[in-house]
Amino acid sequence: MIHAHDSAIVRTMSRLLIPLIQLFALYVLCFGQYGPGGGFVGGVMLGTSLILGILVFGPESPACLVAKKVTHGDGIGLIIFAGVGGLCLIGGGEFMNYSNLEIPWVDTESHRRYLGILLTQIGVAVDIAVTAISIVFSLSLIDASEESHD
Repeated sequence: MIHAHDSAIVRTMSRLLIPLIQLFALYVLCFGQYGPGGGFVGGVMLGTSLILGILVFGPESPACLVAKKVTHGDGIGLIIFAGVGGLCLIGGGEFMNYSNLEIPWVDTESHRRYLGILLTQIGVAVDIAVTAISIVFSLSLIDASEESHD
């Protein structure tokens, strides 16, 4: 069973680090096509930041309640990923051929490719983060489906 950590130093540092980890994860996610990173690494970092909140603040904390709500979004990443591929097919191209991505307000091929890659990475990041949190809930005695009635 996961219990709240009793150290004031750990709790204070976690309050500072969790938002910074999440901000850096969004940076890695958005700029992953230019260097190392992307959907997988960004998703792992987002999931890990929520897991840190669960481990430090305990199963009854707001951080754990947010993580429980995130697990309800399982499959959204797959829908985003498949949706981008489907839009490419609708545009007359192959699955995940971003030059045929059919989005009305995007006019150039380079913008379609950029947006396609970014949306695909967001889909991967969402699935990875939800999977990481689900693994923690399945290995602990925390029931991710129960809601707080406070």
